[in-house]
Amino acid sequence: MVVLSSFPLPGVISITDNVINCLPSVLFGITICIIVYKLTGIISLSYSKGYGKLSSAQKVEWNNRGFSTFHALIVAFASSYLLLLSDLFNEDSSNKLIVNRASNVSDAILGISLGYFLSDLAMILWHFPALGGLEYVMHHGLSMLSIFLSLMSAQGQFYILMVLFSEITTPFVNLRWYLDVAGQKNSSIYIWNGVALFIGWLVARILLFIYFFVHMLVHFDQVKKVFPFGFYCLLVVPPLLAVMNVVWFWKIAKGMIKTLYKASHNQ
Repeated sequence: MVVLSSFPLPGVISITDNVINCLPSVLFGITICIIVYKLTGIISLSYSKGYGKLSSAQKVEWNNRGFSTFHALIVAFASSYLLLLSDLFNEDSSNKLIVNRASNVSDAILGISLGYFLSDLAMILWHFPALGGLEYVMHHGLSMLSIFLSLMSAQGQFYILMVLFSEITTPFVNLRWYLDVAGQKNSSIYIWNGVALFIGWLVARILLFIYFFVHMLVHFDQVKKVFPFGFYCLLVVPPLLAVMNVVWFWKIAKGMIKTLYKASHNQ
């Protein structure tokens, strides 16, 4: 097994040790995805009249969006707590560099999230391209790489958690799909969900990423202390994700304008 002596990863003895340490949370994340996937189908069959009329492919996507929503809520809540309410990343609470700060809780959240992305990517590839095209494969691949490196090195978790918080927009995306499948595109809840998605995406995936880059620039002396491969990933992966977010934001904005225009002319 390769020992990471050539990579200055703080507090890391070997790849084996870190894989073993994070494996329980990753497996827990995968298990949660499976359970929520099954429960989504069972609950929907009991309480949603339209679920039984869906095609097999639509049922797969319906259940898949169930566990993606669950994951989004868990990581958004946990990330906001760790970033804003706890002292973990408070610059005055410790002399340790902010890029080197981690805790058992942050490790567990990253492990669970890695388990989710593994599960979701497996489903995307198995049903490709029904659950998402190459842009989803790229998004999940970049996310998994970033989370894995942060877990293995215990570095850069501040930035990884900030990106994970942007998953807060996922429930709005999924609700829009559910309403579309249920034939409620003309309902008021569909319209208001679209507005909420636009605002949420603007805040969590556009403005937050601007803050992300500003924070990296201000703390670049610390960012440079991240181990080499992780450092270059921090320079490359977030901008790629940001570009994808802007492209999707443009589509969301056009969709919202179209829906509002149609709604105003139907009144």
